[in-house]
Amino acid sequence: MESEKQRKRYDRQFKIDAVSLVLNGGRTVSDVARDLGIDANVLYRWKRELTLEQSEAFPGKGRLGPQEEELRRLRRELEQVKEDREILKKALAFFSKHGK
Repeated sequence: MESEKQRKRYDRQFKIDAVSLVLNGGRTVSDVARDLGIDANVLYRWKRELTLEQSEAFPGKGRLGPQEEELRRLRRELEQVKEDREILKKALAFFSKHGK
């Protein structure tokens, strides 16, 4: 039987510390990745995410960044407005038939 490989999870502070070793420690990504036992591509991705998003980087499991949360809220609001519009269309059709 094949044993399932579990995915490692790293907390936000670990990721920040790993990237800071590269940015402030004067070490290469490969060296830091090898010392920490992670893949260099993972560290490159963390570095890019931290550079682009800064304080909003690595929001954690199940948490969305501010832009994603706003997008989710707007999509819910749009669905509600569409539903309200359909109800009003049906009511208009009903009252226009029975009003005559």
